[in-house]
Amino acid sequence: MIGAQTMSGELLYGIMVSLLTVAMHALASVFLVRAMLALSRRVRVRHPMRSLLLGMMLTGAILTFAHLLEVAVWASAYVLVGGVTNDLDSYYLAFVNFTTLGYGDLLPTHRWRLLGPITAANGMLLFGWSTALMFAIMARLSDTLGIHAVGEKRK
Repeated sequence: MIGAQTMSGELLYGIMVSLLTVAMHALASVFLVRAMLALSRRVRVRHPMRSLLLGMMLTGAILTFAHLLEVAVWASAYVLVGGVTNDLDSYYLAFVNFTTLGYGDLLPTHRWRLLGPITAANGMLLFGWSTALMFAIMARLSDTLGIHAVGEKRK
């Protein structure tokens, strides 16, 4: 029975950290969408392909920064509960799990071993979200800038 209580606590903790990173990603997404909308309203475009390139670079940079912060939250979560034996390894462990790379050279402490898969599930969700957002922004910018595939008719 003690094992089930321990596992429940670990799952609850992992879910709470996941919710925090989802909230962070939502804020980054809203900021990004608003920035792109403002940019598309204010910029007169002489070079639409350069504008698309700049918009996609900005999108990638902001989402990458968001992911780095989310990994930092996970690293802090590992340290906070003693999930790593060496605090200096926490960011590496969180990053390997978040990206689902899974080297296996570093593991959470036995008591907190479920945080690894929870971190990985959270990372997959947020990377998928970022991919969808990047595609949506690219499509919207392409449409706004009048960039269309060869042979595609404009509406």
